[in-house]
Amino acid sequence: MERIEQHASYGGYQEVWKHASSTLGCEMRFGLYLPNAALRGQKCPVLYWLSGLTCTEQNFITKAGAQRYAAEHGLIIVAPDTSPRGDDVPDDPGYDLGKGASFYINAAQEPWATHYRMYDYVVDELPALVEAEFPANGARAISGHSMGGHGALTIALRNPGRYRSVSAFSPIVAPTEVPWGRKAFRAYLGEDREVWKQYDTVELLKSAVERLPLLVDQGEGDEFLEEQLKPQLLRAACEAAAHPLRLNLRPGYDHSYYFISNFIGEHIAHHAGALR
Repeated sequence: MERIEQHASYGGYQEVWKHASSTLGCEMRFGLYLPNAALRGQKCPVLYWLSGLTCTEQNFITKAGAQRYAAEHGLIIVAPDTSPRGDDVPDDPGYDLGKGASFYINAAQEPWATHYRMYDYVVDELPALVEAEFPANGARAISGHSMGGHGALTIALRNPGRYRSVSAFSPIVAPTEVPWGRKAFRAYLGEDREVWKQYDTVELLKSAVERLPLLVDQGEGDEFLEEQLKPQLLRAACEAAAHPLRLNLRPGYDHSYYFISNFIGEHIAHHAGALR
């Protein structure tokens, strides 16, 4: 591994690291916030943040304003890139497929299958690396935005006991039912819709064995609300499964980090309470 950025922030450091990923077959970067408690040698819990379409590790660490809250609660925050990168990694001209648009799944179709295994990277390789190389105590939480909110919710639901808490901003809750998800799943997974369901929050809630409460914030002024996000489907699925959900509909807020930065403190407090 190599540290390529370090910036003092709220008594700790915001860093960016790069490493060779065996899962993805390419070099990957991730943002890492180390609070002062970690710098003093204390082992800290880790919040994993998954960003949305077109993003890299930079969007969250530069726009969300999360460092002050992570410092207050003594949390490490790890924010990976959103997809594999490099000249050998296949891409697509559209913003919603290929680089920056992994959908946090394991692709099964060519030309994507060799590199696009972000589910395994987030669930297995990245936490193993973080817990081996940094002062992490093994307690994990997961959150994300839009495509990353979809990733956070599905990963938590599919891995009971692995995360203490989960939350999302503006998540794609039913990718099998919306244009973004259908395009990506058809390319990455093929035409079998039964296979798609393993990466769909609404579908996974039907058989969830763990009742980890879902915290979701959604802006009512979001330009993607009706066509792509459909939080009403999440509410209905949670009600049908008796799964705990706190869905905050925020009047006037859009899909951007202006929205996230207003409420990221509440989400980090939620995770900190579960991680203690």
